[in-house]
Amino acid sequence: MIEQVRALFERDAKAPPGIGETLLSAYESGLKRPGPEYLHYLCTVYRVEPIELGFDGPCICGHGHRMPGALAEITQRMGSASLPRDLVLQPVTVEADAQEDENILRRTLLNLLDTDVSFKQQFDGAMLGACEGIRRRMDQTLVSATVSGGMLDQWEEATLAFGRQYTTTPPLRLLCDVLLELSAVRTALSQRQPIDLQDRLCRMAAQLAGLSGMVMINLGDHRLARSFFRTGRIAADETGDRALRAWITARESLVPLYYGDAREALNLAKKSRDLAGTVPCVAQAMAPVVEARALAMLSGTDSKKEVVDQAKRALARARSAFAHMKSEEQEDMAFGYTEKQLYFYQGDVLTKLGQTIEAEVVLDQALGKYEDHILDQTLIRLDQAQCRLLEGDVDEALQIGTKALRALGDEYLTDLIIRPALALEQAIMKKVDKHHMLAEFSAELRRRSAQKEGSGG
Repeated sequence: MIEQVRALFERDAKAPPGIGETLLSAYESGLKRPGPEYLHYLCTVYRVEPIELGFDGPCICGHGHRMPGALAEITQRMGSASLPRDLVLQPVTVEADAQEDENILRRTLLNLLDTDVSFKQQFDGAMLGACEGIRRRMDQTLVSATVSGGMLDQWEEATLAFGRQYTTTPPLRLLCDVLLELSAVRTALSQRQPIDLQDRLCRMAAQLAGLSGMVMINLGDHRLARSFFRTGRIAADETGDRALRAWITARESLVPLYYGDAREALNLAKKSRDLAGTVPCVAQAMAPVVEARALAMLSGTDSKKEVVDQAKRALARARSAFAHMKSEEQEDMAFGYTEKQLYFYQGDVLTKLGQTIEAEVVLDQALGKYEDHILDQTLIRLDQAQCRLLEGDVDEALQIGTKALRALGDEYLTDLIIRPALALEQAIMKKVDKHHMLAEFSAELRRRSAQKEGSGG
């Protein structure tokens, strides 16, 4: 971005501008407002009008900025290799439809900088179409490519960084960043590169597609989540890495676990376990947890002793596998599996099995370990509310549930949260006909659900 602004100043025979990363960040965060000249060049590079960057117009130039002529000229003058790969809006070698999908993601990122625009207003048909377009072209490239492409070390570092941001960045914002990276990887894969770098590119494609699927689960779009995991499997198969293939399958099993058939989730978890084999890896810890959660969902709180024992044995296998994982994998919530995730899901299993005394202890431990990832924190609190309800304490169940909903920002309000909240409401209504606090919880839930539906989220 900065290089393109500087190139435009050079084109117009002006002194080099003083813009740098700090100043650009201040513009993006709203801490500073660009002057008329800087605003003109920012609009030129982003190909938008001032209002779309959150500033009053019109621009001093007096004409629109949507025509690509300026950037095309700069691209030719500088050479596409010298431009930042994730912000080049008009690379001459990328097909028009791929470029338009990337521009939709960039516009979404810009709109998300406006605090008055919620993520749900941006998660519309155009955004979904762009997500699907990038994923589909990655599918086509993976299937047709005979020689893998090369990958810079910084791409791999960026992928790991996205994994770290998974717990702290609003899902739609993270999705834009991840898909722009995935699109760049696809472009590299579509060209002939040294064969010895094939594994690195395909590995990145698998990780980015898998991470996209995970974000889609958080956003509540299970169809696109499945599609991205399928793309991830194609890429992982190219690497021949059993651990990577098992990780993708274990992550995919969460789709039916949250949105579909617990029996399918159980089957996918077992498939992941088989793929992992005997080599210590993330899936060896994650797959048994999904097995236990699926068993608990299939049996319910009136579980027979053998089902409870079966689920607890699966949790024991998960704890044993976790102890043998690499330390860096134990600290990675996206591509690894952390202790707090293990506690959370163990508590979820015990809650669904009706083992409330054990569940409450484990859920308290899990919540104490979370300093970020508001989605998991909210799900933990809804599990705690279910425990209190099973113990007959309707008042506290409603207090916990209402507080959990109110603490959640609109950018995190998705079906992943709405579904268990509705389940809690229905469980309370089955237990008591009327309750003086139920109206408050139901009103909060209806209000948040209406916001989601009204925005098309």
